Amino acid sequence: MTVWIIFLLGILVFLALDLGVFNKNAHVISVREASIWTAVWVSLSMLFSGVIYWLYNTGKIDNVDGLEPMEATIDYITGYLIELSLSIDNIFVIAVIFTSFQIPQKYQHRVLFWGILGAIVFRALMIFFGVALIKKFSFTTYIFGAFLIFTAIRMVTSKEKPFEPKKSFLYRNLRKIMPITSHMDGQKFFVKLRHITAATPLFMALIIIEFTDVLFALDSVPAILAITSDPFLVFSSNIFAILGLRSMYFFLAHMINKFQYLKYSLVAILSFVGIKMILAHHVKFPQWISLGFIGVALGLGILVSFLREDRAD
Repeated sequence: MTVWIIFLLGILVFLALDLGVFNKNAHVISVREASIWTAVWVSLSMLFSGVIYWLYNTGKIDNVDGLEPMEATIDYITGYLIELSLSIDNIFVIAVIFTSFQIPQKYQHRVLFWGILGAIVFRALMIFFGVALIKKFSFTTYIFGAFLIFTAIRMVTSKEKPFEPKKSFLYRNLRKIMPITSHMDGQKFFVKLRHITAATPLFMALIIIEFTDVLFALDSVPAILAITSDPFLVFSSNIFAILGLRSMYFFLAHMINKFQYLKYSLVAILSFVGIKMILAHHVKFPQWISLGFIGVALGLGILVSFLREDRAD
C-alpha cells in the first residue's frame, strides 16, 4: 500500500501545482504552452516506466501476476499507448461540448481540471471492479473481448451523428431537477439569481464531460485489461493518459479533423485487444507483439492522415 499511497500523493501534488501555481489565473492556453505541457506529461509517463521496472525488480509492489520487471514495463507502456489513442475521440467530444455551451477558452482549463479529478475516481472504481471480475470469473475475458470487437465493428458500420450536448438525455433531465442559467460569472460553477442558486454553463459542461468519460472508459478499461490484469499497471497507465489529456486537448483540438484516418487505427487496436482477450486462456501473446501492433497502428493512422491532408491541399 505504501507505493499506492506515494503514487496517489504524487498525483495530488501535480494537480495542486497545476491549479494553484501554473494556472492560478484563468487564461487562454496557447498552442505553444499546450505543446510544452503535452511534452512534459508524455516525458513523465515514459520516465515512469523506469520506476515500474525498479518497483517490480526490487519487489516493492505486490506483483499479483508474477511479472518479470521488463514484462511489467512493456505492459505499462502498452496500456498507456492504448489509453492515449482511445482519448483522441474523447478530445473531439470535449471540443463539441465546449462549443455547444459557449465556454470561453480561458475557462476551459478549469472545467477540464475538475473533470480529470472525477475521471480518476470513476476510472479507479471501474478498474477495481474489472480486475476483480477477471480474477474471480475467468470467463469475463470472453465478454470483455466480444464487447471490444463489437465496439470496433460499430465504429466502422454505424453512421456518425453529430453529438449535441444540449439534446442529450443527461442535460434534458438535469434541467428538470435543478435551475440552469446561460449566465456566466467568471469561473464559477454556480451563481445566485434572486432567491435561487443556478448552475452555470461551466457546471453543465463539466457534468456532461464526466458522463462521456465514463462511456469512453467502457471501451478503454476492458482494452487495457486485455494487456494486463495487474491493478497498479492498469491504474498508473490510465492515470498518466488522463493527466496528459488536458494539455493534449489544447494542443490537438484545433486540428483534430486532420487525423481523420486515426479512426481506423482505433478500430484495429480494439479488434486486436478484443481477439487477444478472447484467446487469453488458449494463446499466450508475447508483450512485444501487443506493443508493436499498437505502435504501428497509431503510426500508420497518423501518417496516412497527414499524407491525405497534403494531397487535399
